[in-house]
Amino acid sequence: MAVRIAPRSSRNAVLGAHDGALKIALTAPPVDGEANAALIAFVAKALGVSKRQVRIASGATQKDKILEIDGLDVEAVRDWIGRAG
Repeated sequence: MAVRIAPRSSRNAVLGAHDGALKIALTAPPVDGEANAALIAFVAKALGVSKRQVRIASGATQKDKILEIDGLDVEAVRDWIGRAG
């Protein structure tokens, strides 16, 4: 799943689509992996999976990231994106 994060936002929220990715606002700063940890926690909670099931496959040091979610089919993730976006 492609995501684009907006760190240091006023709240954690899905902001909608942005250039083919799901834009997610996070309150955490992009320092020492805090935004990555917040992203994983936010997505895991929203999808009802454990944090261990959510992994940053690429883009760990950038705003644009690719997430992999173990244990969910593509339709479940698309359903969440449709509700959130």
